[in-house]
Amino acid sequence: MSRSPIPVTFGLGERATLRWATVCALLAGLSSILLLALSGWFLTAAAIAGAAGTAAVLAFNYLLPSAAIRGLAIMRTGSRYGERLLAHRAAMLGMATLRAQLFSKLAAQDSRAAIDISGGDASGRLIGDIAALEDLIIRRPTRPASLIAVLFAVGITFFAGWASALALALMLGALPFLLAIIARRVTADPARDAADAVGELRTRFVDFVAARPEIIAYGLADRVLADLEAQAVRLDHARARLFRGEGLIAALMAGYGALSAALVLALAVGQAAEIALALLAATASVEAMAAFARTAFREASVNESLARLSDLTALPEGAKVPTALEAAAMTFAVGPTRLKPASRVAITGVSGSGKTRLVEALAGLRPAIHGIMIDDIPIADCAADRLRQYFALSPQDATLIAGTIADNLRLARPKVTEQQMHDALATACLADRIAAMPDGLETRIGEDGGTLSGGERKRLSLARALLAGRPWLILDEPTEGLDAATEAELIARLDAWLHTTRTGLMLVSHRPAPLMLATQRIAIESQI
Repeated sequence: MSRSPIPVTFGLGERATLRWATVCALLAGLSSILLLALSGWFLTAAAIAGAAGTAAVLAFNYLLPSAAIRGLAIMRTGSRYGERLLAHRAAMLGMATLRAQLFSKLAAQDSRAAIDISGGDASGRLIGDIAALEDLIIRRPTRPASLIAVLFAVGITFFAGWASALALALMLGALPFLLAIIARRVTADPARDAADAVGELRTRFVDFVAARPEIIAYGLADRVLADLEAQAVRLDHARARLFRGEGLIAALMAGYGALSAALVLALAVGQAAEIALALLAATASVEAMAAFARTAFREASVNESLARLSDLTALPEGAKVPTALEAAAMTFAVGPTRLKPASRVAITGVSGSGKTRLVEALAGLRPAIHGIMIDDIPIADCAADRLRQYFALSPQDATLIAGTIADNLRLARPKVTEQQMHDALATACLADRIAAMPDGLETRIGEDGGTLSGGERKRLSLARALLAGRPWLILDEPTEGLDAATEAELIARLDAWLHTTRTGLMLVSHRPAPLMLATQRIAIESQI
């Protein structure tokens, strides 16, 4: 069965774990076949001995076969447990690594030219599509183990004659191809529909969650639920078709096992106990092919997931970022105005002139519509990774993650200390508010900072920007939502912080008080 390569890079530990899982799967396969075959021989031989009379019963050694059967049963149970435990461990570690790699690629992309993937779509790919690969990774050790177990079963079948062994070998050799043909017919379309439906459902759900205040305010909950229900019904129908396909494959395996056993029995020669040995070995060999049946059933879903992930795996790696010294030495010009390090600049202009567009361009979020030069290079030619090392942005609409206060602050700098977080919160006039919370920095704030007020979200975003330690701080309406007293205190603390750190400031504000931080202004009544 052809399949695209799985985009998972296993470390040495995961590869070793998979090898041990393969060993366990091999032991499970061999012990299962030998257990069933030996049980068939033992029961038949014991029955023949019983029919032959007391002397034959007394002469029959049942202790060794009984002990062997008990030992094989224990080995089968233990090795199956070990195989699943180890395979799941390797799969989960591999999937976690893959998710981290793909998320890092997404985070490093230049949003000015990145592929258009919504938050819901990205979530669907990083969660659902990667999860679809996990089953394939888990079953990877069982495939070679199944092949070896099948060869072992064919060898045991020789006790019933070469014709029985040849018939079984031909039946088992044809089974993977038959499974592939049937699986493509019964799972390809449902798998595609299910992948599309779950992706659309995740996208809509994430979008609706983001718009929940408007949904509540305008009484749209019923319409939203109806929309989500329609998508869920579409997903349920696709999955139901997949499950029917799985049932068909299971029925095929049962019928195939019965047919294989019938052929072995019809062609068998020799003593009854040996025929029973071969017959049950043949039955067990078809069961050992269950890994191929499961792989065939999952192949269409896995291929759909791989196709959806291909856009992410093809993303380029992040560009080399400048060092702190390189960033500090950066030259910067807006239109004809060249700005010195540690300058404090207010961007002014009427609504719609592009003030926010300009600062978002500096942060690498949107293409520039104004003339901006970085190190005498047009900003459009500067990699987004470089811009992120030059500018720290606290935007007009602050975005926060569902997590703790500390989680949100660490986005600016992963190794930031608690003291540094407290200092930044103090500058942002938020330290006392956080200290009053029961869990302090570990207080969870919910989706998009839902438990904080608008002004508190703004100041938390400001504290995060301060922690980034960039040469330039970009503030878009930093005091919006604050009362006059808090605004005045925030401006005083920001002034002291800018003076102490020698950080440059790019400021956009419609309120007069924050403009006192700036020592020069650039008007953009029209495009520069």
